[in-house]
Amino acid sequence: MVSSSAPRPQKTFANQDKLPRLPIPDLDKSLDRYVRSLIPLIEQKYGKDHVTQELEKRKLFAKDFASKQGLGPVLQERLRDLDHVSPNSWLDDTLWLALAYHTWRAPLIVNSNWWLLFKNDPGNPDPPCAPGATNDTPVPLVADPKNTLAAGQQGGGEEWIRSHTDRKDYYYQDNFDDVVKPTWVTDWQVRRASWLVHRFAQFRTRVAREEEPAAVTRAGPSCMHQYKLLFNISRIPLPHSDSFSVQDNHAPHVTVMIDDFIYSVDVFAPRKGDEPAEPLPPAEIERLLQAAVADAKARKDGGEKPALVGILTADERDTWTLNRERVLLHSPKNRETFNAIDRSLIALCLDTYTMPTLPTQDPLRQAPVDAQMRNAQAGIFGGRNRWFDKALTVIVENNGRAAVMGEHSPVDALIPSFVVDSALEVPVDNSAYPSTKGAAPALGDGFKREDFEIDQVTVDEITACTQRNKAIVADSDAATLWWAEYATDWMKKVAKQAPDAYIQQVLQLAWFRDQGYASATYETASTRQFKHGRTDVIRTLSPESREFVKSMDNAALDDKARYDLLTKACNTHSALTKSSSNGDGFDRHLMGLKVQLRPGESHPIFEDDLYAKSQEWKLSTSGLSSGLQFYATGFGAAWPDGYGINYMAGPKLIKFGLESKVSCDTTSTERFKHRIAQAFRDLRRVCEAQPPTEQAKL
Repeated sequence: MVSSSAPRPQKTFANQDKLPRLPIPDLDKSLDRYVRSLIPLIEQKYGKDHVTQELEKRKLFAKDFASKQGLGPVLQERLRDLDHVSPNSWLDDTLWLALAYHTWRAPLIVNSNWWLLFKNDPGNPDPPCAPGATNDTPVPLVADPKNTLAAGQQGGGEEWIRSHTDRKDYYYQDNFDDVVKPTWVTDWQVRRASWLVHRFAQFRTRVAREEEPAAVTRAGPSCMHQYKLLFNISRIPLPHSDSFSVQDNHAPHVTVMIDDFIYSVDVFAPRKGDEPAEPLPPAEIERLLQAAVADAKARKDGGEKPALVGILTADERDTWTLNRERVLLHSPKNRETFNAIDRSLIALCLDTYTMPTLPTQDPLRQAPVDAQMRNAQAGIFGGRNRWFDKALTVIVENNGRAAVMGEHSPVDALIPSFVVDSALEVPVDNSAYPSTKGAAPALGDGFKREDFEIDQVTVDEITACTQRNKAIVADSDAATLWWAEYATDWMKKVAKQAPDAYIQQVLQLAWFRDQGYASATYETASTRQFKHGRTDVIRTLSPESREFVKSMDNAALDDKARYDLLTKACNTHSALTKSSSNGDGFDRHLMGLKVQLRPGESHPIFEDDLYAKSQEWKLSTSGLSSGLQFYATGFGAAWPDGYGINYMAGPKLIKFGLESKVSCDTTSTERFKHRIAQAFRDLRRVCEAQPPTEQAKL
C-alpha cells in the first residue's frame, strides 16, 4: 500500500488555543505613526509652507501625552487592565462590537449591511446576464488601450470625462420601483435556492465536526472564531445599543420569505444523539420549498396580505426598537415568530421578480450586474421581502440570479465570502433531483408559517418606514466597474508592484482628480492571525502616496520620476498593511486609549481637529478576494460626501463595487468610475515607459 505524503488538513479550530492574543501596541510607536500620517492633511489644511510648524505642534502633543507624567501611560495601563480581564482580546471582547456597530443607530439598509453577487449557475436554462457576459469576460466596455481618451499626457482625460459624466445619472432613483413587474416564483429559482441552502447547511455541519480546514496563511494560522458566528444568529435592536440573539446551532430550519409571507423550512435531518445534524438531500429541500411557495401562492390568490414587519428591520435602530416592542406586546405569537427567525440557519428570500436591466449611456456600466446589485442591496418598494437583521440572507430572483446580503456586526464580509465560494464551487447537480417526486408535504410537515399579528399603529409605522427606506435607496448611487484592460498579472509582471498597493494608488489618484483635495482613506487590514482578531486600518493616504498623486499632474516631472514615486508609495502601503495586520496598527489602539478617558480627563491630542479629520473616511475601501465565483460586492459610503468601494482583484479582471449619494453635489459614482479608468490608463503608461531594469524596484 502506498500512503500519501500530503499532510492532512488541520481541524477547524485546531489552532485556536495556539494563537497569540492581539497585542497592545507600543505607545510611542503608535503616536509616531499617527503623527506621520497627518502630514498630507496638514499640508492640505495649512499649506506646504506651514507643514513643519504644524507638524511640530502635533509632535509636542504626542510627546506630552506619552511623557511619564502624561495621560498616555495612564490610559495605556488601563488598556492593559482591560486586556487582563478579557478572555480572548481587549478589542473584540469589550470594545469593538459596540463602538463599530451596535451603538450606531443609522438604518442598516445601504448604510451598514454589505452585499455579494454570485456568478451565474452554468445550468441556468435562462442565463440572467447580458449576452457575451461571463465571470471572466465582461460585456465589452469601451476599451482604450492606447490611452486616446487622455486630453494630453498629463491631462487625465479631463475634458472627455467632464463632457460625458459631469451630470448626475439618476439611474436608480425610483426607477426600479416604477418598472419592476413581479410575477411569481419559478421552478429553476427554487431549484437553485434549494441547492444553495443545501451547500450552506453542509458548511455548518462541516464546521460543527471541525472538518472545515483551519486557515493558514504565510503569516501563520488564522483565527476561525468568526466561523462560529455565521449561522443561526440575528442582530436584536435594543435602546442605544443592539445585541445578538442567542445562537441555536442545532436549529433545523431556514427562514424563507416569499412575497413577504414568512416560513420556517427544515433543511436538516433530525439529530442522532449529540452528533451535528446532517443536511437534508437537496431534492427534499426543494420539495419543502415548493410546498411553501404553493402555500404562499394560495394565500396571495385568496386575498391574504402579509404583515410587512420585515420592512421595519431597515429602520433607524431606536425606532425599530420601539416598534419591535410594540409588535411583541401585541400578541404572544409574535415572540414565537421572532424567535424562529433569529434561530434559523439563514434567511432565504425568494423574489417574485427579476430586477430589470435599465438602459444607460455609460460605456463603463455593467447594467445587468448593477441591477443585480440593487436587488441584493435593498430589493424593491423600500426593502420588501427582506429581514435586514439576519446575519446572512441569500436572495434568489425568479430567473435564478442569486446574491447574499450580510449584517456586518457578527462577522467581517471576508468570512461569508469563503462560505459562498465553497457553496458555488459545485454548480446545481440535476442528478440529485429525481424526476419523480413524492406527494407534497402538508403544512406543518417540514415547513410551517411564521406569521405576525399587528395593530393599526404598527401598520402606520410600516407605511412611514417604507417611505424612509425608499428615500435611502433612492439616494444610493451604487454601480459596478469591471476593469479588464489589465489586472493583477500585469501589475506584478510589468509594473513590478504589489497589486493591492497599486490599486490603492489608482484610487488615490482618482479621488484627488475627482474632488481636488486629499482625504483620509480607510482600507481594511485583517488581524485574524490573532485570537478573535478582526480588523485594523491601513491609512492609504500617506506622505509618499500624496507625493505620487501630485506628480501625476505635474508637467515638470517625467514618467521616470513618477514611477519612482509610485514605487515608494506602493512600498509604504505594503509596509502599512503588514504593520496593521501584525497587530501594530495605531487606529484601534488610539480608539482604545480614548475610550479609557474618565470624566474630567482630556488631552489636546484627542481634541485636535486633525484627530477627527484623520478619521473622516470619505474614501472607504476594502479588497475581498480574486472574485472568480462572484460578479460584484459592495457596501455603502461611510460619509455623505464620499465613496464606499469594495473590489475583487483577479489576474485578468478587477471588479469594483462603488456607492455614493445622489444627494451629494460633489460626488458621482458614474464620474468616479471614469476617474478610476483614467487613473489605471495613466499608471499603465507610466509603468510601460520604464525600461525593464527600472521595473524591478519592489
